[in-house]
Amino acid sequence: MFLSARSRLGALAGAGFLVLAAGPAFAAGIPAVGIENEYADVIAQVGGPYVSVTAIETDPNTDPHSFEASPRVARQLAAARLIVENGLGYDSWTDRLITATHSAGRQVIDVQTLRDLPDSTPNPHLWYDPATMPAVAAAVAADLSRLDPAHTALFAANAKKFDASLTPWREAIAAFKAHHPDVPVAVTEPVGDYMLQALGADIKTPFSLQAAIMNGTDPSPQDVTAEMHLLTHRQVAVFVYNQQVTDPLTASFLAAAKAHDVPVVGVYETMPTGYHYQGWMLAEVNAMRRAVTAHQSTETLQGDHAP
Repeated sequence: MFLSARSRLGALAGAGFLVLAAGPAFAAGIPAVGIENEYADVIAQVGGPYVSVTAIETDPNTDPHSFEASPRVARQLAAARLIVENGLGYDSWTDRLITATHSAGRQVIDVQTLRDLPDSTPNPHLWYDPATMPAVAAAVAADLSRLDPAHTALFAANAKKFDASLTPWREAIAAFKAHHPDVPVAVTEPVGDYMLQALGADIKTPFSLQAAIMNGTDPSPQDVTAEMHLLTHRQVAVFVYNQQVTDPLTASFLAAAKAHDVPVVGVYETMPTGYHYQGWMLAEVNAMRRAVTAHQSTETLQGDHAP
């Protein structure tokens, strides 16, 4: 299982409107927190001007394992009326702070629970699964409606709009799977595995190696040798590299991929700057397509992309 508290997000703030509702009025919008910034982005899109959203970590250039909750974070969670957390041990520190700052009527969405996933689920990076964010958006709309019933129709419409905005991503996934079935890939961690599985890719890296790197433990020499063999003998078409958690071992894999002309696609655990969730996911699929069709690497994502 995933052992480290991984999260990153930033401060997404919805424009503040005075809510004149039959129920509690929030002068600056309903205070909400997305523990990972991709969840904060979805809250902001669904809640529009009637939420004020904070993300706890935001920097895609830092190692998420180093996160430590501060008194400021505790105050943000205490003030929140809606919280979205990932679950599966990914952000377990959140539960301790939520328990310590009990607030009647506060809505908490645990994405693991929302997706009905057991604690034994080996890959916690749920936002790469195409089924996750539509369910999150619908749950956010329902919980915001409990907090602000006067704007139920708007929240529902925004959730529907969000779901529709994922169509280009879904179409890109379907096209890739149809035109490039069973593409062999190597990875460092299971960060993008749900997306790769949706693409129909064949992940050659032993999961035991992925889990060891993810959990910060030493992989077996046999797994390290197997991974290096995949790269040095060009037995994979793409090397999918977690840009946020690096060490000498993963750096050696990256160097081997480059030395043997294996295209590299960078993936992230924190939504990169300049993206909304939809654009980020589509950019990752497009990077995979370029790697396979044009032998082009996309190690980092940059841009300013609207939903």
